[in-house]
Amino acid sequence: MLPAALGWRAPRRGNAGGSGTLIHHVNAEDSGAELRGVDPATGGTLDPPYRESGSADVDRALCAASDAADDLARAPAVQRAAFLRAAAEELVALGDTLLNRAHVETALPLARLQGERIRTVNQLRLFADHIEEGSWVEARIDTADPARAPVPRPDVRRMLVPIGPVVVFAASNFPLAFSVPGGDTASALAAGCPVVCKAHPAHPGTSELAAGAIARAASRSGLPTGVFGLVQGWSHDVGLAMVRHRFTRAVGFTGSLRAGRAIVDAAAAREDPIPVYAEMGSINPVFLLPSALAEQNDKLADGLVQAITLGVGQFCTNPGVLVGPRGDALDRLSARLAERIGRAESGTMLYARLHEAYERGLDRARALGAAVLASGPAGTPGRARPALLAVQAERFLASPELGEEIFGPVSLVVSAEGQGELVRVAESLEGQLTATIHGSARELEQYARLVDVLRRKAGRLIFNGFPTGVEVGHAMHHGGPWPASSDARTTSVGSAAIARFARPVCYQNFPEASLPPALRNRNTLGIWRLVDGRTTRDDLPAA
Repeated sequence: MLPAALGWRAPRRGNAGGSGTLIHHVNAEDSGAELRGVDPATGGTLDPPYRESGSADVDRALCAASDAADDLARAPAVQRAAFLRAAAEELVALGDTLLNRAHVETALPLARLQGERIRTVNQLRLFADHIEEGSWVEARIDTADPARAPVPRPDVRRMLVPIGPVVVFAASNFPLAFSVPGGDTASALAAGCPVVCKAHPAHPGTSELAAGAIARAASRSGLPTGVFGLVQGWSHDVGLAMVRHRFTRAVGFTGSLRAGRAIVDAAAAREDPIPVYAEMGSINPVFLLPSALAEQNDKLADGLVQAITLGVGQFCTNPGVLVGPRGDALDRLSARLAERIGRAESGTMLYARLHEAYERGLDRARALGAAVLASGPAGTPGRARPALLAVQAERFLASPELGEEIFGPVSLVVSAEGQGELVRVAESLEGQLTATIHGSARELEQYARLVDVLRRKAGRLIFNGFPTGVEVGHAMHHGGPWPASSDARTTSVGSAAIARFARPVCYQNFPEASLPPALRNRNTLGIWRLVDGRTTRDDLPAA
């Protein structure tokens, strides 16, 4: 049985997956509205009912997080790592209960969800390994030099420390990997920050199950109950209340530009502004150079169609614009793409509002002059039909709205007149998560100006590949200039994501015994440190 202090109790009726798993309900005396999951394939509501959270719930959760912050920050890395590994184990232990609930709430295939759980579990374990190694704290030591003239140099030591309670907004399109147990939560907890997560209302049951796994892991690891909290509901006011709460120190968000902008603005308008790390979408342009169009037309068509339609196009890295030099080679590729797109099956999107937005996006593009080259076969109403649109570069440059993301299985072919117009199209783009170039190594040199522009526009450059699929590792960068993300210097994927939720603290002339272990003369942690300008793992001489 989970501790009563966690606020865990059985659902009012039924359960999320038929296994008797305890379901988390935040006490909600000031908010009695029901929240139910919806099967997007049928439109039917799902049991059990959950309770919409209110302002009192937000306050309770963030007060608990604040109470737990110092204890979690002081917890040794080995304990926090054990917590993350325990969370991974608890997610796996949920077995089919978790996957079946996610499937019925999102319409995502079970095989896709199995892969996503593996990614989520591996992500938690990656951060566990990363903080156990320990060098992420970026310890820097400038030893004292009392003989320096004209002014002696003090002893100065610096490292990263947890920023404090973090609010995380879960994404709709990844109910695990970018949701309650996802990268924002994992990186914040790894940094030593308590997390209060705003579950995505499209999958409340999945969120409750994942929250239970994290809570059990915290209990197993001897950490205070406030290290993790969950808030449920559709209300934008509740989300903004989380951002504005006096104890919130940072925000992680994955979602639409409109919602992300509202969160960024709310955080900036506080009396004490806080950082928001928001990933808000991208059209992920693909530039097709002459050699690729001439030599790899069929291969390109197959790869692009797969990337466009994968997961009903519900990826932040979906290739939304394909740009190439006008001519027979681009026409042949467009014809091949159209033939394949025309045969591609429609698919159920994550929830009804997304499908409605997809249809509005297609209508807007057509109204702006984009031609429809292909549309998938008619199917069940409410299912998204893949589409391929086309426009000349002149029209694309004259209509900036054509460069806005349409979230779903669609891409726009833009035909340009030579290298100069290719570059102008690239220059016109807003910030992107990714930009892809297909061509030869020699063409990368010939199109150096294009590469330079794309380097300014995107966080990840891809050569002869496809943007879908984001490797979770140490070198990955998943972010980009606005509006792809709110801070182009940071990533939401990979071990570097931990830096978002830490800040530097400098200790000057502190006695050895009062320094954190990472900054003491004896390097008991065995981490890499910058000592007097030299990277080393060596101990310092005793004072």
